[in-house]
Amino acid sequence: MDVISVFHGLSLTTLFYALLLLIPVILVTILIGVRLTTWNPVPMFSRFESEKYYKDPNKNNATYPFPFMEEEGSIDLSVIVPSYNEEERLPIMLNETLEYLENEEKNKPSFTYEILVVDDGSKDATSKVALEYVKRYGVRKIRLLTFEQNRGKGGAVRMGFPLTGLKSQNLGKVFSHSKLSQTCRLFQAFQKCRKNLCGNKFVIVCGSRAHLQDEAVAKRSFLRNILMYGFHFLVWFLCVRGIRDTQCGFKLFTRPAALLTFTALHVERWAFDVELLYIAQRLKIALAEVAINWTEIDGSKMIPFWSWLQMGKDLILISLRYVVGAWRIEPVKLKSQ
Repeated sequence: MDVISVFHGLSLTTLFYALLLLIPVILVTILIGVRLTTWNPVPMFSRFESEKYYKDPNKNNATYPFPFMEEEGSIDLSVIVPSYNEEERLPIMLNETLEYLENEEKNKPSFTYEILVVDDGSKDATSKVALEYVKRYGVRKIRLLTFEQNRGKGGAVRMGFPLTGLKSQNLGKVFSHSKLSQTCRLFQAFQKCRKNLCGNKFVIVCGSRAHLQDEAVAKRSFLRNILMYGFHFLVWFLCVRGIRDTQCGFKLFTRPAALLTFTALHVERWAFDVELLYIAQRLKIALAEVAINWTEIDGSKMIPFWSWLQMGKDLILISLRYVVGAWRIEPVKLKSQ
């Protein structure tokens, strides 16, 4: 993908304002860049003691240790659901997701799945709502991980992925904060990609809303379009090329690909998807993009201006930190890899 395809349909005036809006982000980043290049996040597997266990509400809330991805898994599909103050949206997502997965299990009895809801330090009743689903479906199919403090969406996915029981070379791992009605399309692309690559164990398939961009542009405000194009330019220029929609929260991983990418991940906020794909390209992991009819659930926590500004800053810092060597791609090698 070249820069022309990134900005297809973009007027010169909009491009000018988008680039103009990036100037303060670049200046601020340069001023604080030297200090921040030495920053490192909490170690990958470092967590509070309470975060190592899940509750079984069907056994008087007895606690059990989470399975760890270092151990060989037995699940065909693991779904990670990062959640922050989602007591209202979570039931909508879980109802459709569980309906889809239960039908898959009914049609193919050998199919196994699990859902891990990660409560990212919510202030509302997110954990209470999730536990009702755990009670209804059982801990074999759905479990809850509750953080003691907020880490961000990237941190929720990053800390949640090793606590699932995915098979080493089976279907994959999805993280999503929307409905899974398009999962079959990802599976088809996933299987096709692995077939073309002679069964490559390292595959990531990304859902994409790029084909819906023209319609979205027509509905968004002028400012939001400027922010969107500015963000796309930074992604293309600094980090990831060849993927038109890096931010779609619907990605499917093989277990080895998840191990390599997530154990090298640093960013814990909105731009973590970009770093994830940047790492994947650096490690030469096979990437595929498939168009999906994305159904967003109302109530997103993203604040248009400040969230885009934060992501713009993170994109510049991702590139800067890797260039100067403050961050290195050194994924943890677990026993079963």
